[in-house]
Amino acid sequence: MVAFEYRQAQEIQEKFSEHAVRYLFLGKSGAILLGFPDTTQDADLYLDRSPENCRALATALRELGFALTEGQAAEIERGKDFIQLKNGPFDLDLVFAPDGIERFDDAWRRRVEVEGFPVCHLDDIIASKAATNRQKDRESLPRLRSFREWWMRRAK
Repeated sequence: MVAFEYRQAQEIQEKFSEHAVRYLFLGKSGAILLGFPDTTQDADLYLDRSPENCRALATALRELGFALTEGQAAEIERGKDFIQLKNGPFDLDLVFAPDGIERFDDAWRRRVEVEGFPVCHLDDIIASKAATNRQKDRESLPRLRSFREWWMRRAK
């Protein structure tokens, strides 16, 4: 398993932009793009669930090199809450209904642009991690909250 790399974010951004896919980096991959000093094994993407976006997403993923099965394509096109892809050039988690975030459009308005990457606001990343209540997320929350304090001071 390869760790999430900046190059992967670039590939996603380029192909998704080409197909007008509305998405946000979420989770640790989003936090890393904001400057959080950590690693993760995959990219987490929060996606707009509209039918047009889901169809464009399936096309973009295939062009990125993901060998989508018919079942996976159908799940993407209907906006299944959570889809894990491990059949492409890197691991990718597609999230249409993240815990702790009510609506994509609200998260979109709060997003942070980092070198052309649309990233969930750190408050949304933290809210999502807190709401999932998984052990690994509970362990990373104190570091994420500490990073948030530094990040907010830096943004002023």
